[in-house]
Parts: sequence; C-alpha cells; structure tokens
Amino acid sequence: MFYSLAVSSGLLATIWLVIGVYVASKFYPGYSHAKQFCSELGATGSPTEKLSPLVNNYPLGVLFFLFGWYVTQLSNVSLLVNLSGWLIIIHGVGTWIAGYFPMDADPLTKNPTLHCKIHSWAGFIMLLSLVVAPILIAFSSTTVIIPLYFRLCSVLLTLAAVYYLFAMAKAVKHQGDPGLHQRISYGFQLLWLSMFSLVLM
Repeated sequence: MFYSLAVSSGLLATIWLVIGVYVASKFYPGYSHAKQFCSELGATGSPTEKLSPLVNNYPLGVLFFLFGWYVTQLSNVSLLVNLSGWLIIIHGVGTWIAGYFPMDADPLTKNPTLHCKIHSWAGFIMLLSLVVAPILIAFSSTTVIIPLYFRLCSVLLTLAAVYYLFAMAKAVKHQGDPGLHQRISYGFQLLWLSMFSLVLM
C-alpha cells in the first residue's frame, strides 16, 4: 500500500497542484492565472497567504518527497536514476520552504525582504532540480525500468520547460503574461514527473 502510494505520488502531485491552485485562486478576488505567479497566492498580505501553503506547498512537498524516495530505492538501475530521485526530494523540500517563507506582495520589488529572498532561492532550487533530474534520466542507460522512449521524452520536455522559462522572463520584462508562461514551463516539468510515475507503476 505504501509503495503503491509512493510510486503514484508523482502523478498525484500534478493533479493536486492543478486542483490546489484553482481552489486557492477562488479565494483571491481578481486573481489572474495569466498575469500573476502561482506564488502570489501565498504572498505576504494576499487574501490566501495562509490558505495557499496549506492547500498546495505542504501536501505537495510530501508527494514530491515520497516519489523521490521511491526513485532512490530502485535497484538494478543507473546511479543517475537514483540521483534523479534525490533531486525530486530536494524539489519537495524546496516546495516546503517556499511555502513557509512567502514572497513579497510585489514580485518585482527592488528591495525584497529576507523571507522573499529565501522564497526566491527555494524556487530557484525547485526549478533547477526538475531541470537536472530529467537530464540525468536522459543520460542513464536504457533498461526495462527506464525505456528509451522515456529518455527521449525527458530531453524534449526539459527543452520545452526551459523555452517557456525564458518566455516567462521576457514576459516579465515587457509586462506581458508571466503567469501563463510560468504555468506552461512548470507544466512540462510536472508532465515529465507524471510520466516517470506512470513508467514506474
């Protein structure tokens, strides 16, 4: 039962995040999924400052941690696969930290608070962990557990996530729709995580 939950938690995390962000946004009047970052739901002074971490960050951190732990326990696989599991665990820990330390109300503030700086670093580590993890899978050896098609998908999904990450940065600079690009970029990362979970089931 526990192992079944652990191996499916990668897929469950994606489903949970989609529902959690949607539910939290309903308690934030005027919230825009296209123009605002996901983290703004838990920003200092937001209507959902306390709700968002409870609905999203804390349970999601558990799911990421569980799935990462499962991957670290896989036997007869490349060391790179096990290392990707540790990166998923790091992603989970970063999710907890980002939830505990809220970002500032203004995401573009010139003088961020200490909490916002910690939040930003946690977010950066989260981003990096789910960029490097699929790259490790892509360079691992093809086995029954890690088939060739998943290694190829890992490359494509990572490229797509990075592309939309740059698109998000451009949208911030030109006051476009950074929230939309953030969701697409992270969506590709979570799609990889979901596929990994399904491949291992």
